[in-house]
Amino acid sequence: MIGNPLTTLAVHAASWHRRPWPGGLEHHARRALLDWFAATLPGTRRAPATLLAAALADERGQGQAICYADGQRGAARHAALLNAVASHTLEFDDIHRDSGLHPGSPTIAAALAVAQARGAGMDALLRAMAAGYEVGGRIALAVQPSHYHMWHTTATVGTISAAVAASLLLSSDAVRIGHAIALAATSSGGLQQAFRGQGMSKPLHAGHAAEAGILAARAAAAEVTGAPDVLHGEAGFAAATSDSTGRWMEALSGLDEEFVIGSMTFKNHGCCGHIFPALDGLLALRDRHGFTPHDIEAIHVAGYRATAEMCDRPVVTSEQEARFSVQYCVAALLHLGGVRLEAFAPARLRDPTLLAFMPKVSVSMAPDLAEAYPKRRAARLRLTLLDGRVFDHEQPSRKGDPEQPLTDAELDAKFRELVAPVLGADKAAALLTSIRDGDTVPGMLERAAG
Repeated sequence: MIGNPLTTLAVHAASWHRRPWPGGLEHHARRALLDWFAATLPGTRRAPATLLAAALADERGQGQAICYADGQRGAARHAALLNAVASHTLEFDDIHRDSGLHPGSPTIAAALAVAQARGAGMDALLRAMAAGYEVGGRIALAVQPSHYHMWHTTATVGTISAAVAASLLLSSDAVRIGHAIALAATSSGGLQQAFRGQGMSKPLHAGHAAEAGILAARAAAAEVTGAPDVLHGEAGFAAATSDSTGRWMEALSGLDEEFVIGSMTFKNHGCCGHIFPALDGLLALRDRHGFTPHDIEAIHVAGYRATAEMCDRPVVTSEQEARFSVQYCVAALLHLGGVRLEAFAPARLRDPTLLAFMPKVSVSMAPDLAEAYPKRRAARLRLTLLDGRVFDHEQPSRKGDPEQPLTDAELDAKFRELVAPVLGADKAAALLTSIRDGDTVPGMLERAAG
């Protein structure tokens, strides 16, 4: 048996104020910050961040936090909301594979905004990130996989991650961090249905999580209290959003020894991560057999539950639907060479070649792969060529997962690819260097002309 998981996690989070960095972990935190900017800055040019920046301009408030959607300074909650929306728009943000949480979008948005508002240094920002990732990842582990049947983990648990990170930067002790966790837990929300169809709701999930997390942290710092048993109680967070009151023994195993921020997945494709095993499997088959799209009669993808339920979309009418469509992403990979920003340009969504290829792709659920989710993200592919040859392949993992991580060089290349069009090559290179090696929190960024 364990004690109150909220107390255990709050004490762990508070230790990040002064604990020595475990070997190599600061480097992992810098990688997460670099990847957050890579995902966020191109998202600042897109709806819904652009729409919200204009709609909420009169609520900016006073402060030094930077809203990258419009390049203006203001209150931390305002900046965090809009930056988190931008970071979750293009589906390039990081994943904690084992829990299904995208911690970066809400956690870093909240931490960076509070760090800028308070004039904190890089070490304080990175420590806050590490604490937020750890608490969020552990809570997500306790409620998965059933939580993800109805709830969006980044919206729900992400609120708690953001609250913890903000609390560190507000110099809160373990008691107040615990109250921040409790207040965030009862402020969280975000439904799966919001992104199983049309609409712009999904990025708002991360935005709300970042803003509500800062609210919870500031409230707790001001001695507002929360329910101490809100995570594991009979009517608490886990019971309300999963099939139990939480698998806390498993979720807290290895706490203080193994760290979430050191085992992140950084995306190698700009789409839903549940499609990645299929894409990586196709790349492996193509390298092995040398076929072209014109040689293909049919492709069948057998995946886990989320792949089949969320990403089997034979018809797409919007950029968001395309990012969640196995059929579209497979067509884009084979015809364009990759699933990057260009794959979702308006002209590509109407490309007759891609649309004609999509009916060749079918999707089903493999029960054993569904059982192994979320710690294993796999797919089985059957490729049938027009000449009658049939190739079967099982893809056991994804490029970017801890077993096959992006190298620093690959992560830097992703950053340059996504950020240089926004800032220009020289400013992108300067930001990369400052994140990799600097002691100063990133601040105002001047966009390239045009």
